[in-house]
Amino acid sequence: MDLLFFKKSKNTFIFFIVFMAVGLPFYYHLVKVENRLPILNPKDINPKLVDVSLRGKSKNHTVANFKLINQNGDTITENNYKDKIYVADFFFTRCKNICIVMASNMTDLQNYYINDDDIAFLSHSVTPTIDSVSVLRNYADMKGVIDSKWNVTTGDKKHIYDLARKSYFAVLDEGNGDENDFIHTENFVLIDKERRIRGIYDGTKKEEIQKIIKDISILKEEYKK
Repeated sequence: MDLLFFKKSKNTFIFFIVFMAVGLPFYYHLVKVENRLPILNPKDINPKLVDVSLRGKSKNHTVANFKLINQNGDTITENNYKDKIYVADFFFTRCKNICIVMASNMTDLQNYYINDDDIAFLSHSVTPTIDSVSVLRNYADMKGVIDSKWNVTTGDKKHIYDLARKSYFAVLDEGNGDENDFIHTENFVLIDKERRIRGIYDGTKKEEIQKIIKDISILKEEYKK
């Protein structure tokens, strides 16, 4: 009886060791996978936010190349955001409602990441003919924009509107970027180092800003692996 008990105990112990060696790493892998941010493609996003030409696309979506002008009159392209995680939004300087809150929240994010060179910010004017470089410079000064962290930009209207609708999926309305077109959105869009969308948030809500901070932490861990 004692010998049988010993054999059973030994077999149980061996099984336990094997389970620990094989099962725990597998479990840890599952936890890590679940803690990754999704990579958002057009099919994953509310169709109303996606240009009709892109609906149904299920993989490999990235932000298109862009060429904008910032608050210092400098040309800003996708190369300025190479190897950066960044948050993008759309605004206009004369906005008297949601843009005020959005700018305040973006400033909070900027200041939170002031010493983190991996994180940057990009704002696009939706009234680019009004928001000239001098207007943007004054706006940036009022909002506490730090030039090395945050580009507040103007540029060709159709180009900016195409970015909003076909790259960032930031707006609900349809249009073609002509002189009668106008977009207005509260969305902040989180972009990774490969120019992929990793999250869309309501930039007017403090709890959503905290979620951005949490998600950026997850994203930064992903790049450490």
